[in-house]
Amino acid sequence: MAETTLHPDAIRDLVEGRHGDPFAALGPHATPAGQVVRTLLPGARSVEVVTRGGARPLEKIHPAGLFEGPLAEQPYLLRIDWNGVVQETEDPYAFPPLLGEMDIYLLAEGTHQDIGRCLGAHPVTLEGVRGVRFALWAPNARRASVVGDFNGWDGRRHPMRRRIEAGIWEIFIPRVMPGAIYKFELLDPNGSMLPLKADPVAWQAEPAPATGSVVADTANIRPPKPLVPQGDPARQPMAVYEVHAGSWMHGDGNAPLSWEELGDKLIPYVKGMGFTHVEFLPIMVHPFGGSWGYQPLGQFAPQADFGPPEHFSRLVERFHEAGIGVILDWVPAHFPTDAHGLARFDGTALYEHADPREGFHHDWNTYIYNLGRREVRNFLLGSAIHWLEHYGVDALRVDAVASMLYRDYSRPHDQWVPNIHGGRENLESISFLQELSRIIEQRCPGKLLIAEESTAFPGVTRKADEGGLGFDFKWNMGWMHDTLHYMEDDPVFRQYHHGSMTFGLVYAFSERFMLPLSHDEVVHGKGSLIGKMPGDDWQKFANLRAYLSFMWTHPGKKLLFMGGEIAQRREWSHDRSLDWHLLDEPRHAGLQRLVRDLNRLYAEMPALHVLDTDAAGFRWVVLDDAQNSVFAFLRQAPEGGVPALVVVNMTPVTRSGYRLGVPSAGGWREVFNSDAAIYGGANHGNGGMVHAAAEPSHGLDASLALELPALSTLVLVPAGS
Repeated sequence: MAETTLHPDAIRDLVEGRHGDPFAALGPHATPAGQVVRTLLPGARSVEVVTRGGARPLEKIHPAGLFEGPLAEQPYLLRIDWNGVVQETEDPYAFPPLLGEMDIYLLAEGTHQDIGRCLGAHPVTLEGVRGVRFALWAPNARRASVVGDFNGWDGRRHPMRRRIEAGIWEIFIPRVMPGAIYKFELLDPNGSMLPLKADPVAWQAEPAPATGSVVADTANIRPPKPLVPQGDPARQPMAVYEVHAGSWMHGDGNAPLSWEELGDKLIPYVKGMGFTHVEFLPIMVHPFGGSWGYQPLGQFAPQADFGPPEHFSRLVERFHEAGIGVILDWVPAHFPTDAHGLARFDGTALYEHADPREGFHHDWNTYIYNLGRREVRNFLLGSAIHWLEHYGVDALRVDAVASMLYRDYSRPHDQWVPNIHGGRENLESISFLQELSRIIEQRCPGKLLIAEESTAFPGVTRKADEGGLGFDFKWNMGWMHDTLHYMEDDPVFRQYHHGSMTFGLVYAFSERFMLPLSHDEVVHGKGSLIGKMPGDDWQKFANLRAYLSFMWTHPGKKLLFMGGEIAQRREWSHDRSLDWHLLDEPRHAGLQRLVRDLNRLYAEMPALHVLDTDAAGFRWVVLDDAQNSVFAFLRQAPEGGVPALVVVNMTPVTRSGYRLGVPSAGGWREVFNSDAAIYGGANHGNGGMVHAAAEPSHGLDASLALELPALSTLVLVPAGS
């Protein structure tokens, strides 16, 4: 072998793939004998260095494929003979450090708000050369390499430069193009090889079950046109259609629809049904479809099964063009243990807590993010901003907030670690959520944060600067569970559980609430919404019509999981489409029409939405008629607007001449009746109009006598309004 000034230990470490500072050995270097270039190309037969002055062969200084030779001038190319196949390319080790000093400083500080543009894989042009810049946070790795289909998955080919001050590894690989598949090969602190790791900040990934990252054409993923703002969201109608992208509808060959096909079918459906927003169960990259996306590994990439990232971006824009907002479920609480993911990423507990009492969820068999570590917070904050800015989504629904807020969440008394004050509150998570809300308010004004939070933790929707968590809305899980349990009761016994329907109003204005009938209520043996209703088939449909109508007229924004609007009979499965054929049956089609009309009524009547979060917008009329299971209340509009009287009869008995108070005498129009024949009901009611006499009742100046159809909800407004 030819002589070299490279130390034998350095040669050994290079060819064994253990060199922690490859730029100190590879590429152009000054030596006592002059400028030389070194390159490690295992499997190459020969290498020439090509400059404007011509080509000159390099000498093989180690049989593993380490070459060295004089370098007369720069720039230069490497001409590589791969046993008869010749490749010409620039030398990755000829390029200077890539990330700027400010990027490195902010990454080290944990305050870089655009790490999606900084870390990961990005096609760039450096010194006139096209290629991909790779950057990775792995501070405890002894060596990090990019491996992929462009280098034979050989970690010796492209070991990265370490920016030690931030724990970042980086390299520019010339002539790699978008579409290339790659991972990272890491040595842990002890020098042992880890399983190949997917890029935590990849913008694109292979379709499952493959686990590679894909170089995305990030320049083509442009933020879509924003949704035109409508004002204070608390005073606007908000009816959300919750969707699992893979099972809403299947296409040819019973395959899930692509992003483009979803745009063709889902957007007109959501628009036609009158929903204001669509909410997707997590569409971030997840290895197991049965998690429905709630165990994500790719916090910056859409699931590849439905098409490339730019198609998802276009889907968001198409929703916006239709006037529909897009909400994404987002999971910063935990992540799965898959070896190719974040788990012990650099051989240490990097993203997760080291102590399993803090870092492992036994309920879900997942790791818990260490939100006390600034770089981990930065990673998740960067993910949130990425979806809101680069993909232009309008809101994030943060999953499993309750599990984040309490250190003893679902843990035995001796299996959790108290906070620094000895309490059970997770101070790091609270601080993270407050920081998240502040950053979104500053950088993404008009974007919303919605909490899935199932406890009575105070101030979830209070601003962070006022001591709250800073969410815009909170799912009202208590209302959902109480009212569903009531509806599951046989009507004979509902009189004994009357408070389950009224208790929600005790605290309805303590937070800004959203009323959810979510996917969680139609899985794991819970059946379907229609399946929860008691009685024969007629009563089941009547119950569900009355219940949905009660929900739409109750204070709070609305959310309904797909299939609920067509009375899907089977429990939801992520593996199959909704049963759209049910709409051939009149009762199913009638329920769908009822939801469509409820959305229209809700949007058109200010009394049903403007004061959703204000106690001034609600007044009980009949609260305590448990014996008849009747409820009546007024929804009131601001500035003396038109009120709406809502009357609910939750027994299968028609009640005639039921008298209750109203604010004014005169005619009252029946503008909605869940028992109407067009919805599949018996068409009992009040003929569209009823007269209120100046006879005080229930603390109001006038009263009227109503026909209350069995299992029904009525809405009336003053005539002339």
